[in-house]
Amino acid sequence: MFKGIILALLCGWCLPASAVVILQYHHVSEDTPSVTSVTPAQFKAQMAFIKENEFTVLPLEEVVASIKNGDTLPDKALAITFDDGYASIADNAHPILKAYGFPYTVFIGIDPIESGYRDIMSWDTLRDLSEDGVELANHSWAHDHLIRQQEDETSAQWLSRVEKDLLDTEAEIKAQTGQSHRMLAYPYGEYNLKLEGLLEKHGFVGFGQQSGAAGAHSSLTALPRFPVAGVYADMASLKVKLYSLNMPVLEMSPKNTQLAMGNWRPELKVKLDMHDIYPHQMMCYIQGQGAKKPQWISESEFSIQADMDLPAGRSRYNCTAPSKTSGRYYWFSQAWVRPKNDGTWVAE
Repeated sequence: MFKGIILALLCGWCLPASAVVILQYHHVSEDTPSVTSVTPAQFKAQMAFIKENEFTVLPLEEVVASIKNGDTLPDKALAITFDDGYASIADNAHPILKAYGFPYTVFIGIDPIESGYRDIMSWDTLRDLSEDGVELANHSWAHDHLIRQQEDETSAQWLSRVEKDLLDTEAEIKAQTGQSHRMLAYPYGEYNLKLEGLLEKHGFVGFGQQSGAAGAHSSLTALPRFPVAGVYADMASLKVKLYSLNMPVLEMSPKNTQLAMGNWRPELKVKLDMHDIYPHQMMCYIQGQGAKKPQWISESEFSIQADMDLPAGRSRYNCTAPSKTSGRYYWFSQAWVRPKNDGTWVAE
C-alpha cells in the first residue's frame, strides 16, 4: 500500500488535469424551437443524472476564480448557464435546479427586457431569481453580432461602440439587480481577437459556444461551453461531454476566430502537453465535413485543416483524445466565423 502511495505521488503528472464542464441552455420548454430547447422532462432527467452521479455543481463566478488562481477544481466539476433570459428558465428550470440545490447563471441583454419581448423575463422576475442566489451576467445590450462593423464604420468606431455596449449593459444589470460579475457570453458565440482584447482591458471573462471542458489551459476571454439543445440534448451523447477533460493546449495558431477574406480553409496548429494523451487515438471533426485525422508535425504538435471551404457563418473544428489514465476524453474546439464571399454577412 505504501509503495502504491509513493508511486501515485511520483506520478502526479500522470493524472488528468482538473477541468470543469460548462453547460449552455436557452429554452426549457416544449413549445419553443427545438434547435435551442430542451423539454422540461429532458432537463429534469439531466439534472437527476448529475445529482445521482455526484457531479459538483459550482457557481460560475467560483469556477472563473478557480481558473484565474490556478486552483484545483473538484473532480467532475460542472457549471450551468442559460443565455437570453427566457421565461421558461424561471417557470420550468428554476424549480428543478432549486430542488437539487444547483447554482446557475443567466446571461441577459437589456433591450429584450425593456422592450418587453415575448417570453423574456422581466426585471421583477430576474430580481426574484437574484434573491434566490442566481447569478445574472452580461449578454450585450441587444444581442447583436458584436464582431460586425456597421456600414461606413471604422475599426476604431466599431470597437468604441462595442465597448460602450458592454459597459452600459454591465452598469444596467448592476443598477437593476446589484450584481456585476464582469462575465460576458458572446451573442451567437462570435468573438475575435480585438473583442477578446477589449474584455481583457476591462477585466471581463468571455464565454463562447464552442464545445469542450474549461480549465487551466483555457483562455479566460474564450471559455468553452457545451450547448445542450435539439440533437445535443440526447442523454447518451451528453454523458460523454459531462465527463470530458480540458485539452492541455500549450500553444495554438491562429488564435483569431474571425477568418481573413478568402481564407476559408484555415489550418489550425496546436501544441499539447502529451503526458496523458495517446496521439494516434486523437480524432478531429470538421463541422459539416466529418471526421479527419490530424497531421502530427512533431511528438506534441498537430495540424488540422478543412478539405473544403467552410460555409459563411459559424463553424468549428473539434478534436478529442482519450486519457491514458482515466478512460475519459480530452475535448477541444476552435470556433470560426466568416462572411460571405462578397464581404457581407449571413442574415440572422
